[in-house]
Amino acid sequence: MIDIRLVREQRAAVEAALARRGVDPAEVAAVAEADTRARRLVGQRDELRARIKELSRQVGEARRAGRQAEADELAAESRRLGETERQLDDEATAAQREVHERLLWLPNLPADDAPDGAGPEDNTVLRRWPETARTYGEHQRVPHWEVGTALGLLDLERGAKLSGSMFPLYRGMGSRLIRALTAFALDRHADAYEEIRPPTLVRTDTMVSTGHLPKFADEAYHLERDDLWAIPTAEVPLTSMHRGDILAEAQLPLRLTAATPCFRREAGAAGRDTRGLLRLHEFDKVELFAYATAEQAPAVHEDMVLRVERLLQALDLEYRVVDLCTGDLGNSSARTFDLEVYAPGCDMWLEVSSVSWFRDYQARRANVRYRPAGGGAPVFVHTLNGSALAWARIWAAIVEVGRQPDGAVALPEVLAPYLGGTTVVEPR
Repeated sequence: MIDIRLVREQRAAVEAALARRGVDPAEVAAVAEADTRARRLVGQRDELRARIKELSRQVGEARRAGRQAEADELAAESRRLGETERQLDDEATAAQREVHERLLWLPNLPADDAPDGAGPEDNTVLRRWPETARTYGEHQRVPHWEVGTALGLLDLERGAKLSGSMFPLYRGMGSRLIRALTAFALDRHADAYEEIRPPTLVRTDTMVSTGHLPKFADEAYHLERDDLWAIPTAEVPLTSMHRGDILAEAQLPLRLTAATPCFRREAGAAGRDTRGLLRLHEFDKVELFAYATAEQAPAVHEDMVLRVERLLQALDLEYRVVDLCTGDLGNSSARTFDLEVYAPGCDMWLEVSSVSWFRDYQARRANVRYRPAGGGAPVFVHTLNGSALAWARIWAAIVEVGRQPDGAVALPEVLAPYLGGTTVVEPR
């Protein structure tokens, strides 16, 4: 969440920054007003507590001196003030809770160098690979759901039978391809990232820490009986691994990677293309995550983007890097680069990775800090994460790009060690 001190001391700057994201300044004003009220109530309560403490001292002094009547009068006044203090304490607590709740709903301040814009149409394409656009044959212009069904790689009908629409079922080499991609990516990240296998179900506090709650509750799967949430991304448990901890600066940057299933209700997907693997309720993904200092964060962010690019180049998929404008940033992000691959069968650019820098927004929610090596008070870490990669759309692009004139599919050679040497799926 945003540092409340920024709202107190630089309110106009906060309002201007959030206005770049389309946030009404009245929302910031509401936080400031609630904070002023909370601090006033806390001050009144604390003054009253000090007065009650002084009365207690005077009562004891009067009793020791044998002035019982005076002691009784002072005690009665203390009790009256005690009732007022309890009421003020309740009001102060409620006001502080309101400030906290309002801060939870405010998005992060966008980075100064994030391009301005209202939505996806204002995003900036920074580069593409290869630089010259590729040409594709008619045999590659077949959508992956048709290719996958014809080759026995994908069975959307049985997936829907088991769980409903947007829950895919992979078969045979189609299933093995997902497993191969996961192992391939984890191996590529092993040089710098510690592999983690986190729980798939997490507590509410864990979801709040990343900013997925309370604002995006409708997009998540909630197990009410146990008050657990199915993770929408491994970013969620990885962010909270050190919730409430104080790290040593020497531990930073602390890099983690995880392969997990991800669950999203896609409640806002009505009217959007949900055919095949384009938009799913469940999919597999390898995530990169890091805790860093503010100084380390830019280099960590750049490294994450480069890692994603190297994966896509190794898989020989045409892609582009997109700089998200302020109107398209995720709620918790200060700066995000999306990587999109071209799928010729769908004739679409498919987002397969978002690499984001959250500054200390998530760390404040999770209370993750580090102790500076040179001494001083603990400082909130910066968090960063990126998909490397989300496999459903990569699977779709590989199948469409790799389709041969005879209907076979050639898979990327880099996956051969994970596929038993087999890189061609022959027609049935």
